[in-house]
Amino acid sequence: MNLEIKQINWREALPIRHEVLWPEEEIAFCKVDGDDDAFHFGGFVENNLACVASIYLQDRKARLRKFATLQKHQGQGIGSKLLAHIILELKQRDITYLWCDARKTASKFYQRFGMQPVGNEFTKSGLPYFKMGVNLSVEN
Repeated sequence: MNLEIKQINWREALPIRHEVLWPEEEIAFCKVDGDDDAFHFGGFVENNLACVASIYLQDRKARLRKFATLQKHQGQGIGSKLLAHIILELKQRDITYLWCDARKTASKFYQRFGMQPVGNEFTKSGLPYFKMGVNLSVEN
């Protein structure tokens, strides 16, 4: 598999966010406040966008949002490679902490990257979530 990871704009990320995360909503629902100022990454398989993730910075902390891989590309390690790339880039930018609101069904995935639950389970848009985070200023 030929995977290329590069920065994209939020408009490029919307169709995958919509298809994977919120197919029952209008596509406009998948744009979030801060998209204009965030960093957006795409994983391209054979030059086709297969996976997206967005990073929202505040001081030296980064929030991962709208991380999605097309169904036909899930389970192939694309999301793992994209997240590893993002973590490396954040460390190079001297970002000290990465966090996200993780769907409960994805919490084990994030744990493989050193992310741990912070606080209790909560519900968002009818789905169970955990806030998860990892300190990037120490080796994990």
